[in-house]
Amino acid sequence: MMPPTLYLSRLLPEPVMAIVRERFQLVQEPLDTLPSPAALREGLCQADAAIVTLGDRIDATTIHAATRLKILANYAVGYNNIDLAAAQARGLTVTNTPDVLTDATADLTWALLLATARRIVEGDALVRSGQWTGWSPTQLLGAEVSGKVLGIIGLGRIGQAVAQRALGFRMTVLYHQRQPITAATSPQKWEYRSLHALLEESDIVTIHVPLTPATHHLIGARELSWMKPTAFLINTARGPIVDEGALVEALTKGTIAGAGLDVYEEEPALHQRLSPLPQVILLPHIGSATLQARVQMGLTCVTNIQAVLDGRPAPNQVPR
Repeated sequence: MMPPTLYLSRLLPEPVMAIVRERFQLVQEPLDTLPSPAALREGLCQADAAIVTLGDRIDATTIHAATRLKILANYAVGYNNIDLAAAQARGLTVTNTPDVLTDATADLTWALLLATARRIVEGDALVRSGQWTGWSPTQLLGAEVSGKVLGIIGLGRIGQAVAQRALGFRMTVLYHQRQPITAATSPQKWEYRSLHALLEESDIVTIHVPLTPATHHLIGARELSWMKPTAFLINTARGPIVDEGALVEALTKGTIAGAGLDVYEEEPALHQRLSPLPQVILLPHIGSATLQARVQMGLTCVTNIQAVLDGRPAPNQVPR
């Protein structure tokens, strides 16, 4: 009996590749580059199941053309790259990878937060340039993080993991989301605020909401104007949540002090006025980029696929 056919849109870490090669017949050996829309559609049309990534834009036309396909396992927590309404209409199961990348993304958020506040990248560049002349009382003065106010937009799994790490820095944690969490689900002293109040009060604001029509450009010129001129904005969620043009203006005019970005509005393209700004740290979307997290993401995809192909409910089907 032939094994099920699997389409992989991208090359995954070797421990995952070893398992999928053993359990499935691959449509083709995947490359470590984003497939063209035509190649993506062709691969999906030949498969019983597929593992796709956040860079793969899967529209209604593609979904309805892939009549053989039973499950799209998205190699990410967010799934804004997939036309979910079309998938539901077609009866196509869509899954994601929650939980397994929470700590990796929270750790990266803190790395970006600290590096932005303490000007780590500028310091590294200075030393490497050979122009460093020694210690100076006024050199690369940054901002302290300990004891400050941390504002978290979106207190889901990742947002809560970020908040828990703030305890060691003696920070006051404010949060905003559609509904305040109850005391029963949060024994921590995290304080709910409206978005306006959170932005006004916070020294550092970090974003952890999914990208939806409601959160597109959630942070724009108006919202940035509510922030302190000494405040920093961190985004490890999705780029279009922040109006990148408005952010450039706010940084250029000194409306806010700096920003740390792991995601971008037109990824992988970068706003042309962002890269020259020294008060911004720019990372290549590496929030979940640890070997442990990326392997677990792949194994979660395989578990979801196996369940659907065996006629069982997928553990991580979306929406729930």
